[in-house]
Amino acid sequence: MNLDRRLKSHPELHAGALNDILFILLFFFLIVSTLANPNVVKLSTPKAKSDTKAKQTVIVNIKPNGQYIINGKTLALQDIPAFVQPYVTKDSTQATIAINADKTVPLEDVVAVMRIARDLNARATLLVDNKK
Repeated sequence: MNLDRRLKSHPELHAGALNDILFILLFFFLIVSTLANPNVVKLSTPKAKSDTKAKQTVIVNIKPNGQYIINGKTLALQDIPAFVQPYVTKDSTQATIAINADKTVPLEDVVAVMRIARDLNARATLLVDNKK
């Protein structure tokens, strides 16, 4: 009798179906994770006693062709300080000049408005788009 030959065979594991099962489980967990509510954890966020955001008193729109538009009125660069002065003195503690400029506007035009804001003791902020 030749029993030794049967005992020497190595058992094989066929893992062909294992890839399919893992792929299905991956899809299942991806779908379930997107359906999960992210607001499950309730956090107590701190509260402020006052408004901490800077109030935008004046918005200066700068066009690529060099036009400065404030409150729908087109102004020259030299006329901006006289036009903005009443708005800034009305709210002198948080006076802000927001600059809304296209990305093709020369940097010198933006810096000129920032200098005007500095001369009027106002903050200058640059409005940006959140798209990348």
